[in-house]
Amino acid sequence: MSVIVLAEHAQGAFKKKSQEAVQYASRIAAAMGTTVTAVAAGNISADELRTLGAYGAQKVLHVADARLDDLNSRAYSRMLVTAAQQEGAKVIICLHDTTGKAVAPRVAARLKAGMVGGAVADPVMSNGFTVKKSVFSGKAFANVSITSDVKVITLMPNTFGVKKGEGDATVESLSVAFDAADFGVAVKEVSKASGSVPLSEAELVVSGGRGLKGPENWGLIENLAAELGAATACSRPVADSHWRPHHEHVGQTGGTIRPNLYIAAGISGAIQHLAGVNGSKTIVVINKDPEAPFFKAADYGVLGDVFEVLPRLTDAVKKWKAAHS
Repeated sequence: MSVIVLAEHAQGAFKKKSQEAVQYASRIAAAMGTTVTAVAAGNISADELRTLGAYGAQKVLHVADARLDDLNSRAYSRMLVTAAQQEGAKVIICLHDTTGKAVAPRVAARLKAGMVGGAVADPVMSNGFTVKKSVFSGKAFANVSITSDVKVITLMPNTFGVKKGEGDATVESLSVAFDAADFGVAVKEVSKASGSVPLSEAELVVSGGRGLKGPENWGLIENLAAELGAATACSRPVADSHWRPHHEHVGQTGGTIRPNLYIAAGISGAIQHLAGVNGSKTIVVINKDPEAPFFKAADYGVLGDVFEVLPRLTDAVKKWKAAHS
C-alpha cells in the first residue's frame, strides 16, 4: 500500500522539485504506516534512480521506454495507474507543474479518485484527509477534504525545503501494457531554453517590467542576477513586446514560481502578475511609483528609479561577496 510519486527528471538527473515531492510523500507515508514508491520514465541511470532513497523513497519503479523521454500525458497516466494498481496505492503524488497538471487529472479519473491540485501543506489526517491549497490567485487558502478511497494530490513546487538524507532506493522495472492510443500524440520537436539557472528551479529570481523601457536596458537585470546566481524573469508586457523570451514570463498566463527571493524591478504588480509569484518566500519591489500595487504585496519596497537602484544594488552585492570571499 505504498504512496506513489511521479518523479520527473531532466536529461537523466532528478529535478529538485521531484526530490521535494518524494519527501512530501514520505511524510504522508509515515503517517499512514506505509512506504514510498517513486515512478520514473525514460532514459535515466540506475545510480540516479537509487538516489531517491536519500529523500524518502524505498523503491523506484522504472519504465525504460524511449517513447517516454518526452512528456506524453496519456502514456504517463497509464504508467502511473499501472504502478498504483500494482502497489495498491491509496495516495498518488504529482507535481503541480506542466507534467502534473496534464497527468494527475487523467489518473484521478481512471482510478475514480478524489483530487486536490496545488497543495501547499502536508495533509491533515487526524480526522479524515484534508489538503490545504491556495485559491483566488493566491489571495486565500482552502482546506479540501478528500473522501474517496484513492486520493491524488499535486504539490506546489518550492513549498518545502529539500533535505537530503542517507540510503538508496531499490530499483525495479515496471511493465506497462501501452496501446497505440497512448501514443496518438507525438512530440515532433523540443526547443530547450538555455541558461545556467532554470527558472522553475531557481531559489533566487530577478524580474523586470516595462519600467526598464526597452530590451537594451535588460543588462541591469542580468548583471544583478549574475552576481546573485539568480534566474531572470519578466512581466507579460515585456514578453509580449518581445523584449524577453516567453519562457521567462511569470504570472497568471505565464509560469508560476515560488523562489526564496523574488526581486521585481519596474513592475507595477497587477493581480495577474501576482498570481504567478505570490508564493515567493520574500518579495522585494523596486519602483518609482509610490502607488504601485506591488508595494502592498512586498516584504520590502524600494521607492526609486530602477536605473539608479539596480546598479547600486549590484555594486553592493559585489562588495559583500568580495568582503566574504
